[in-house]
Amino acid sequence: MQASTYKPTENPMLTGSLGRCPRCQKGHLFRGFLTLAPRCEVCGLDYSFADPADGPAFFAMTIVAVPALGFALWLQLTYEPPIWVHLLTTLPLTLAACLLLLRPLKGWLVCSQYFHKAAEGSIDYEWHARAKRDRDVGKS
Repeated sequence: MQASTYKPTENPMLTGSLGRCPRCQKGHLFRGFLTLAPRCEVCGLDYSFADPADGPAFFAMTIVAVPALGFALWLQLTYEPPIWVHLLTTLPLTLAACLLLLRPLKGWLVCSQYFHKAAEGSIDYEWHARAKRDRDVGKS
């Protein structure tokens, strides 16, 4: 099937969270838990454009940090347990919550890159030259 016969996602958050291809919304985005597949098995979209980098980890830690801190403070102020209790409760809960969020967040970021046609940044020398000419014309 041609790429034009597929309707790209209109909701990258939902499509990515489900781990689906941003072009056809049928193929799988992941080969493993967090490993991106090389391409979609349905429409053939090459996922090499995607580079979520540390974004999913940053968002997962940021989202989980406040509730985890709240739980740790509540536990400490209510029961005053020794530190090993925190290591057996708060630490595993924090790690598990972060791990549960990583895959949907990575899928969302990859689908958002496709949706917004994200590319590596570059300097647009022509735009800067036009802007400089326009500024110079405005001064005279």
